[in-house]
Amino acid sequence: MNKRYGLMTAVTMIVGIVVGSGIFFKSTDILQKTEGNITLAVLVFIIGAVSIVFGSLSMSELALRTDKPGGIVTYFEEFVGGKTAAGFGWFQTFVYMPTIVIVVATVGSRFIGVLFGADFTVGQEILVGVALVTLLFACNILSAKAGGWVQNISTVIKFLPLLLLSLAGIFWGDPQVFTPELAQPAVRSAGWLTALAPMAFSYDGWVITTTIAHEVKNSKKNMPLALSIAPLLVLGIYLLYFLGLTNMLGVDVILSMDGSFAAMLAAERIFGSLGGKLIVILIIVAIFGTVNGCVLGCIRMPYSMATKDMFFRSDLFERQNKKLGMPVNSGICSYIICLVWFAVHYLASEFALLPGSDVSEIAIITSYALYVVLYVKVILLRRKGEIKSFVKGYVFPILAICGSAVILVGGIAINPVIYSLYIAFCLVVMLCGAVYYGRKRKKKNAPAAKDADAV
Repeated sequence: MNKRYGLMTAVTMIVGIVVGSGIFFKSTDILQKTEGNITLAVLVFIIGAVSIVFGSLSMSELALRTDKPGGIVTYFEEFVGGKTAAGFGWFQTFVYMPTIVIVVATVGSRFIGVLFGADFTVGQEILVGVALVTLLFACNILSAKAGGWVQNISTVIKFLPLLLLSLAGIFWGDPQVFTPELAQPAVRSAGWLTALAPMAFSYDGWVITTTIAHEVKNSKKNMPLALSIAPLLVLGIYLLYFLGLTNMLGVDVILSMDGSFAAMLAAERIFGSLGGKLIVILIIVAIFGTVNGCVLGCIRMPYSMATKDMFFRSDLFERQNKKLGMPVNSGICSYIICLVWFAVHYLASEFALLPGSDVSEIAIITSYALYVVLYVKVILLRRKGEIKSFVKGYVFPILAICGSAVILVGGIAINPVIYSLYIAFCLVVMLCGAVYYGRKRKKKNAPAAKDADAV
């Protein structure tokens, strides 16, 4: 595929995916699980930063050593093994990426309802989300360049509400809310660790950028740069917004409402009713960009897997449309998978099958646990002498492993039974991918072995 994306697009894609949805509605969840303790909430964001920053820096060492298509799946294939790569690829294709797409799209629907003062039902939110996802899949499949422009423009626009609300809250809010109440029960128990699950959602998505590594100009230089610069930007943005919003509204007010309404209420206090609606419009554009970034990576997953002979009907899904320069069949397959998850998300939300969570949070927590395998590989590369820096070979991956471990423990603590069952489901999907790849390789090698015996 053509080298069509520059460093700017890679950075904006990471920032555009990570920032744009979770921070606007997960802040309330984080405050609830830390029992309104701002100090602990900030600590949760910092733990998230440890995972994403040092995880990105560790991944960049692998990105530096390959520019083959497939992103993180390629890292598993190149540095761990084919069966593990196939299993992880199936997990990303069938669970991880589509669940992020549909949940963020549904959040966009919720904000559209806030804008028009409509109290959407779960079914109505899903329908609007399906329309948004359909539009973005069509846009990216029909024009890769248009998809890139959507990503760049939406990322720039999304900074406006974040900066406006952050600065207004810090300069015109009530500084008394910053007084730490360290005697709160949340500090004396481990319950605040459950805030790591919504935090993981707020930070996640950065690895999706690795799926376009082979389409980035000078990828061996630009991808490590993008994976290093973007997470630091995200951390600064999150802290400014969270502290600004809390300073403006106060903890009690934020805890009393749905997270989707907090940003609009803060904007109305500053800019009036019309200004509040304008801020919500900008937030919707921001979420639009987040979904677009996820779709951008999601479209390429079946294609990337097919090029490695890890997907069924590889001959069909590795094809590219010569006119569009895009893997159209791959995009259609991903779109259908997203529709299936929309149906699952509807059932889970309508019947409260995942109380206090959604279909994407557990997949995200599972992915963080799986990244540990790659972090360990970075350490092994250092021991072999392929990575010269002690900090890059030991310090960064060890901190990334610690961050992933804390997120996994905190996530399971929310609901051990349900989370364990969902994680088991993710592992079954991975097992299916590994078994399929193993059988396909065995079948492919059988004729060669038979010819060798004949000779």
